[in-house]
Amino acid sequence: MHEKYQPHVIEEQWQRIWQERQTFKVRDDGSRPRYYMLEMLPYPSGRIHLGHVRNYSIGDAVAWYKRLRGYDVLHPMGWDAFGLPAENAAIKHGARPDEWTFQNIATMRAQLQRMGFSYDWGREIATCHPDYYRWNQWMFIQLFKRGLVYRKRSVVNWCPKCNTSLANEQAEGGFCWRHEDTPVEQRELEQWFVRQTHYAEELLAGIEGSLRDGWPGHVLKRQQDWIGRSEGAEIDFTLADDPTLKLRIFTTRLDTIYGANAVIVAPEHGLMPQLLELSPVRDQVEAFVTHITSQSLRERTESREKEGVDTGLYAINPFNAERLPVWTANFVLAQYGTGALMSVPAHDERDFEFSRKYGLPIRRVIWDVVPSDPKTTLRISSLPFLDEGQLGADCGPFSGLSSDEARSGMARQAEAQGFGKRTTTYRLRDWGISRQRAWGTPIPMIHCEACGTISPEAEENLPVLLPPDLDFSTGAPLATHPTFTKVTCPNCGAPARRDTDTMDTFVDSNWYYFRYCDPRNAERPFNREVVHRWTPVDFYIGGDEHAVMHLIYTRAWTMMMRDIGLVDFGEPVKRLLTQGMVILNGAKMSKSLGNIVDPDEMIRRYGADATRLSILFAAPPEREVDWKRITDEHGEDDYPAAEGAMRYLARVWRLAHRWHDRCRAVTGLPETTSPAAEAARRATHQALARATDAFENGLRLNVVVATCMELTNALYDFDTAVGDTTAVTDVQTMREGLEALTTMLAPLAPHTAEALWQALGHETSLAEANWMDPDPDLAREPQLEIPVQVNGKLKSKVLVAADSSDADLEAAALADAKIQALTADKTIAKVIVVPKRLVNVVIR
Repeated sequence: MHEKYQPHVIEEQWQRIWQERQTFKVRDDGSRPRYYMLEMLPYPSGRIHLGHVRNYSIGDAVAWYKRLRGYDVLHPMGWDAFGLPAENAAIKHGARPDEWTFQNIATMRAQLQRMGFSYDWGREIATCHPDYYRWNQWMFIQLFKRGLVYRKRSVVNWCPKCNTSLANEQAEGGFCWRHEDTPVEQRELEQWFVRQTHYAEELLAGIEGSLRDGWPGHVLKRQQDWIGRSEGAEIDFTLADDPTLKLRIFTTRLDTIYGANAVIVAPEHGLMPQLLELSPVRDQVEAFVTHITSQSLRERTESREKEGVDTGLYAINPFNAERLPVWTANFVLAQYGTGALMSVPAHDERDFEFSRKYGLPIRRVIWDVVPSDPKTTLRISSLPFLDEGQLGADCGPFSGLSSDEARSGMARQAEAQGFGKRTTTYRLRDWGISRQRAWGTPIPMIHCEACGTISPEAEENLPVLLPPDLDFSTGAPLATHPTFTKVTCPNCGAPARRDTDTMDTFVDSNWYYFRYCDPRNAERPFNREVVHRWTPVDFYIGGDEHAVMHLIYTRAWTMMMRDIGLVDFGEPVKRLLTQGMVILNGAKMSKSLGNIVDPDEMIRRYGADATRLSILFAAPPEREVDWKRITDEHGEDDYPAAEGAMRYLARVWRLAHRWHDRCRAVTGLPETTSPAAEAARRATHQALARATDAFENGLRLNVVVATCMELTNALYDFDTAVGDTTAVTDVQTMREGLEALTTMLAPLAPHTAEALWQALGHETSLAEANWMDPDPDLAREPQLEIPVQVNGKLKSKVLVAADSSDADLEAAALADAKIQALTADKTIAKVIVVPKRLVNVVIR
């Protein structure tokens, strides 16, 4: 053991040993219980950042702890390798996106290996490899055959910077999820959709059931809100100007329908072309539609100004035959509800504001107490009544009923007469997965104009490969490729066209962790039996930004995989942690701001273990970390937390160096101890108890780091007390303390821990060792014997814990049988407590 702590020498040595011995290779032989530890796979952008370091350090700590607890741990790593950056690099630099991607993977893999993360690299995958995306295509075809994938023309979210369509989840707030400064536009395109709404109820059931104990509440709440379940009714308003056209609305407040003053449709509503044909003011309506549909989704949803135009057409309220004007307005969106609504201003704030602006009549029909005058109306200057209540006298056969009774009765009438039905709607929409870019999984479908069919590629022809010679300067590399689109129709044999859209890259990340279980399978996506040994994933760690994208998509996709027979369960992850963001000196890290921290620089200066230890100590895993960087007098960046962690590890090393020769010469535990040794053993087992609790209950890794530091201080105190002793009991005490400390450090600073373990005389890796369980008797604080007086005279003694409070001492004294006998028929005037020394009960 070298006298000086040399982190780079230690880390290089142990990374080489781990690789040679394949220390972290999964056994999967049934000899140990299994545990699947997973972090979200990264996009190979070229460099890892501190966010990656934190995520993977947390996951690696859990993986190490579970190994020490006797588990066979599956801890894999791979690459979410399709996507726009590689394609944009190809456009900008004339590079091939696959070469750019695999160069980045090589760089990032080397960085992760330099951090010493305990991955089974034999299971590494890259989603851009044909061996992987072949199974994207295979699953697409199976889902298409079951009707869970379909094609339709639809208004989509379009990012002009990405030059592709986006799912609703990727355009939340009206901006592209990738380019947060780019407003999303609306375009109408033919798109492939995944029918994830088919699983809306099951997704909600999981939120309210099996996930509640293992997933963060804020993630479940966001998913619940995004799914947005609403119970109500759909009602058809027949167009008075053309009875063949019906405007269908959805409402949760059918009881207010007698107060409707208009039907308002979205400017991009599917019937808008027919409405324009019929409108007596077509030019005015058409100009308004053009103006509104050119706006971004964010502009539409955040606009405080309600804008609309009267089409000059009328629709018939099916309950009272009233003619209602048909309007179109900016706040009605085609992708929400049915794309049309009934305006009920007396009972809706938005409708109230719109009606006041345009002078539409406002008629109140719901009352908390029904007025005696049936002609009473809501004055324009007052506020809408939003609560439920009783229907007024002008509500036909429903007058006088409660809101709930009226809704039920109206729904029954609508269903009986065929103009409506009770229904449940969702904010969640089917997932549009078509992307108009080339660096992604080609959609394996064939379009034939001769026979008018759209057919899947034959499964034996999969994968449909991306051509290696794509010309990215065209803006449509797949569509303009000389051979990619040219195929034969599998139905009629005529020349046909291959689909030129690719799949959203979130398809790749929907099921990658199933592939990790069986990554080299060439016959199927994975072996069902192998996957069932490892999944659902025991613990999954990733960013909170994926709460309503990846984490909803992967749940729904797993349910689809179950329905096509790949797995027999629907929820893929038992426990989820969304780690907090890492910011720098109070500001979000950004390449544009030039404040990105390169982990390689920190590793060069302080070592991988110190880097890991410092970021784990900075805050609980779910909390944000504000990383501090200062510039020294030489202009070099310093990181105080990492420097402090390195100094701490060097302090542990010095203590081990002082004792390692003595410790190697003894075995076993001390049978007798001095007071100093007793205190050291107590500190050791108290530390083990705290660290175990911190791992098992809430994953408080910062507490584990703090506990290691406290134990280190206690062992230094023991070292000071006994000096250069060779007494067997003292050496046994120090060996026990150092082994406990080393075991606790293994999940946090594994290279240093491995070196310390070897220095203490062990020949096998710490990965083969066992976590030390605390002895509760040794961890217990010694008891104090406290004299108890009554009116100043000693009457009894009580035993209490050494850390007992004054209140604990008073309670113990008053509970003592002798004291209770002496005070049974007396009045206790007061109780005087001398902390940790004496209790005096004063009686009258």
